[in-house]
Amino acid sequence: MTAVLEAERLYRFFHAGDDETLALRGVSLAVERGEIVAVTGPSGSGKSTLLNVLAGLDEPDGGQVRINGERISRRPEEVRARLRAERIGLLYQLSNLVGHLSVADNVALAQLLAGNTTGRSWRSDLVRRLGLADRAHARPTQLSGGELARAGLAVALANDPLVVLADEPTGELDGTTAAGILDLLAERAAAGSAVVLVTHDPSVAGRADREIALRDGAVAA
Repeated sequence: MTAVLEAERLYRFFHAGDDETLALRGVSLAVERGEIVAVTGPSGSGKSTLLNVLAGLDEPDGGQVRINGERISRRPEEVRARLRAERIGLLYQLSNLVGHLSVADNVALAQLLAGNTTGRSWRSDLVRRLGLADRAHARPTQLSGGELARAGLAVALANDPLVVLADEPTGELDGTTAAGILDLLAERAAAGSAVVLVTHDPSVAGRADREIALRDGAVAA
């Protein structure tokens, strides 16, 4: 089976004065449709940097990332933004929601940016399946922690993405809500997406098909 997400020997350097930090050291991975991969490792190991490079939010200093065979790395920002909107669902711990928009309008915005014309009925069904039908017109500041997590997932799934990238998707959530989020991500994988989870939590990593551990910016042996 051909991988839908491929990263080849990614390097990322950060400079502060005369100091240089190697955040990624030749990291490679391939994730197939229907597969859940957990990326683990201690703080500072390069997990979030890897996720940002996979999403095309940050450019690697070496190597490349391909989504469904098309390179996203070292392309003009407008090209990366289009590919990201059309093919990647992003779920960040610090929220992927626009604060002044309702849940439904946040989902609609994600669809608009991707040129998605599935319409209001599909959007309403997605919000309903995530248990947010009664909160569709609420803004992020009016939502509980669990509702925020589910609203963020609704935005991430708004365009039926090929790839879902989730940064600590269960952080700060109670056990029941966390289990529900993981169940929904598993459903997304079962529907054919490639899912990558960045997590510190062994129980979350245990829900993945396999685990990639990072140490000092490299894949641990």
